[in-house]
Amino acid sequence: MKDLASAETLEAMLTVARAAAALVKRVYDAHDYVVELKGPKDPVTVADRDANALIVAELARLFPGVPVVAEESPPEAFAGFEAEPRAFFVDPLDGTAEFVARNGEFAVMIGLAEHGRPTAGVVVCPDGGRAFAGARGVGAFEVAATGARTPLTGSRVTSLAEARCVVSRSHRDAAVDAALARLGCGALVPCGSAGIKAVRVATGEADLYVHPARAGMRWDTCAPEAIVTAAGSVLTDVRGAPYDYRSTALANSSGAICAPPALHALAVEALREGAR
Repeated sequence: MKDLASAETLEAMLTVARAAAALVKRVYDAHDYVVELKGPKDPVTVADRDANALIVAELARLFPGVPVVAEESPPEAFAGFEAEPRAFFVDPLDGTAEFVARNGEFAVMIGLAEHGRPTAGVVVCPDGGRAFAGARGVGAFEVAATGARTPLTGSRVTSLAEARCVVSRSHRDAAVDAALARLGCGALVPCGSAGIKAVRVATGEADLYVHPARAGMRWDTCAPEAIVTAAGSVLTDVRGAPYDYRSTALANSSGAICAPPALHALAVEALREGAR
């Protein structure tokens, strides 16, 4: 069966993500929403749910029969996705805590996985309007509102001591900080949204992204992984193992490391040595 990853698919995903981002921005600007908790440190708002509904409906219309594994959808809505050759992974509002804190560090993310691997992804930032897209065989770009595309190229830093490492703003504890200290990075830069942290690596605005603890769910990594891979970088768990997008275990239980290949290898080894 032919893969879906193509410039046309990427453009359709970007259009859907921009529409969802506009919805999220309207809610953000109105500042008229109730914050609920799905669990500890896991807020949800009407922006999450309405963006989720918009994206799921549009993807179903554009790509009938392709499962949509979305954060705010009930699990039965995507049951059996693991047996299909492809599936979309959607985080309608990555960084809800940052949305609530009103610091602008949140994003709409749509990723496509085929045969268990990410092949296309888009990350759109509602506050500020930055948009990023990447696909296998197409490349990775920052996409301006005019449609102009700037190719993404990652950092050339090859030393952890020189690296600017983006780290979680909202999900930190003593164990996470101790592991980050073992890396010996030149600077740790707090940032919200897994997607924003990863695309900062893809653009070269950061050299490394590390979260040495549970790093969200598959919908937190699918779109960013497609983009950073197309830009020449790597996103894996902290052991250096790839995420399996055909697994029904959706949690990224073993953390995340994103960096250009040489720096990625150094970070994996530093965390491995520290764990011994």
